[in-house]
Amino acid sequence: MADAVRRKEISPVELVKAHLERIEELNPKLNAYVEVCGEAALDAAKRAEDVIAHGNSFGPLHGVPVSIKGSIAVEGMLWETGTKLRQGMRASQDATLVARMRKAGAIILGVTNTAEMLMAWETDNILHGRTDNPWDLSRTAGGSSGGEAAAIAAGMSAGGVGSDGGGSIRVPAHFSGICGLKPTPGRVPATGHYPESLGPFAMIGVVGPMARTVGDLKMLFDTMQGLDYGDTSAAPVPVQWASRDDLRKLRIGYFEDDDRTPVTAETRAAVRMAADALKKSGFQVEHFRPEGLEEARQQWWKVFGTVGGMLLGPMTRGRESELSPALKQYLQWTAREPCHSGESLLETWLQRDILRQKIFQQMNEYPVLLCPAAAIPAFKHGERSWSIEGKTVEYLDAWSYSEWFNLLGTPAVVVPIIRSNEGLMKP
Repeated sequence: MADAVRRKEISPVELVKAHLERIEELNPKLNAYVEVCGEAALDAAKRAEDVIAHGNSFGPLHGVPVSIKGSIAVEGMLWETGTKLRQGMRASQDATLVARMRKAGAIILGVTNTAEMLMAWETDNILHGRTDNPWDLSRTAGGSSGGEAAAIAAGMSAGGVGSDGGGSIRVPAHFSGICGLKPTPGRVPATGHYPESLGPFAMIGVVGPMARTVGDLKMLFDTMQGLDYGDTSAAPVPVQWASRDDLRKLRIGYFEDDDRTPVTAETRAAVRMAADALKKSGFQVEHFRPEGLEEARQQWWKVFGTVGGMLLGPMTRGRESELSPALKQYLQWTAREPCHSGESLLETWLQRDILRQKIFQQMNEYPVLLCPAAAIPAFKHGERSWSIEGKTVEYLDAWSYSEWFNLLGTPAVVVPIIRSNEGLMKP
């Protein structure tokens, strides 16, 4: 789209109108957007057209229509994070990454639906309702960035931004058949995200791009990334892009399952297909699974689960009637466990760092890992367990394949590979 605008094959106004028409047609079925700023988008498109007409220089995303997850601040637009506790709240200014996208020429179409307070792998809340999967309306688009994934997959947005503390970019991307990147913490500024990326959440939570292709993902990443001191994880370390020859020297380790939570046969097939494709492209690909993944899952829950419950419990107490079933369930799970003491939180932090040392030492031999994004494809609304290879997989267990990388603080990307028997894409 950016190339077509640059070559004057299509105008920004035509692009925005086409997307707004798509939104008008499909959003009533999918419920991906919670607010669309059509007039403002068209005004921005006209200004973008004037820039081209006068021969002025412009950015790499000039005229490209994008969407933003509803937990990220867009000036003047709803900033509710899917909860009635923030009903009607609007952002007073753009998040850092949104300002960077605008500077690059992107045009904001609107903000998208999220799981309430981002605490579910599906998108459904009392405030705005349920987001459906574009491939199958009886299934979820995932969470917590489900609205964003559905909008992009359905062509209602060229690309956009999600956030991820335990798979919230990657699981919706996986469910919806698009690409999603969880960057290293601090690489893309989380400034302007709610909840704020502070304390233990700063080491597992990030914001990052979502798009239909890897090339689009890179364009968005290049625009968003860079130091911002509003992000507590920020570091002045520039991105270094490796050459193709250097990349092919890297050894890739792949595994089809973690020996704890089985994955569907189609998921195994997708991993094998990806491994074969990489081998044919000249990469060294060998079977390898790091030791310590189960411990990483357990340590991740001590942050996302226990710490999250400690923060949200007091905030929601006395307002339970205003909470979505998914958030209530999350709070029930966290209430079964004791809150952290100073000693237990310190122990969690220390054990996390020891585990990082252990796994990173193993990954020195295999710096790239290839594995499933989740144990299952997009599930039907309301499902909470699945039978795979004769074993029952519970709701909280199906996403461990994403959670490890939040605990470890490594980047991770989801890429679609094949279509399943149900017509769903399989990363």
